[in-house]
Amino acid sequence: MGEPIAPAATPLDSNWLRDHPLPDPDHHADKNARGRVFIIGGCARVPGGLLLTAEAALRAGAGKVQVATARSTALALGIAMPEIAVFPIDEDHEGEIACLHEGLDDFIARSDAVVVGPAMSGAKAAGAALDRLLEADDDLALVVDAAALMELPSRAPALAARKNPAILTPHIGEMAAMLACDAAEIEADRSAAVRRAARTFGAVVTLKGSTSFVADRDGALFAYAGGGVGLATGGSGDVLAGIAAGLAARGAPPLEAALWASWLHGEAGRRCAVEIGPLGFLARELLLQVPGLMKAV
Repeated sequence: MGEPIAPAATPLDSNWLRDHPLPDPDHHADKNARGRVFIIGGCARVPGGLLLTAEAALRAGAGKVQVATARSTALALGIAMPEIAVFPIDEDHEGEIACLHEGLDDFIARSDAVVVGPAMSGAKAAGAALDRLLEADDDLALVVDAAALMELPSRAPALAARKNPAILTPHIGEMAAMLACDAAEIEADRSAAVRRAARTFGAVVTLKGSTSFVADRDGALFAYAGGGVGLATGGSGDVLAGIAAGLAARGAPPLEAALWASWLHGEAGRRCAVEIGPLGFLARELLLQVPGLMKAV
């Protein structure tokens, strides 16, 4: 059972979503016009995690996905998912991305949304990739996830200065690192924490949990209480980040992309709980649910 919704939070439900529909592509749109997503992440320790983010972006309606990942895993990822383009990146002795070469800048600039951090184990490598993105066009939709979230405190001014607010997707441990406090302090007042993070980083922040809270830098606060414990499984956050990026690439504003992503992710979990069981479904089993849920709304 989810925690009580904060009195000031707007409940996130299908009625709200119907009042804030997602952008639809033109009937004659090609794959580029449907939205281009660029994903930076992955490592030798979690070689397949990035596939969850990539497929989630496509299932959310993006037309094109490109992935930059550790060289030792890139070929296998490209074969496992022929729908994506893969850019191999030199890696360090721990199998983490060493640096982004300048040849990627043009591909990033031509993208509509970029995700950084999923399936990375090293915060330092994720922070270096994030720095490159913070130097890029601040109109670009940016989703920051997983390891990259751990490197945010020193980058708060640059992140807050972005014209287009980033979307941040922390769980409680990552939120504690972002705000330099104990997880117990976050747990004591999750809605206050997500609002504080949104102000600090000038971003749209989704704090994941049995009740997920979403806040933007202007003070709006939403709560989605439909997520079940089955979503607390490896790779689930990678799926959420990919959905948010896919929706943002289609043209959804950051807050709406984050809210739709939270609802789609949670409702996909609810359907899996009914069809498979409340525990034991896999993160990749959420993916096939997403197109039908968008259609249902």
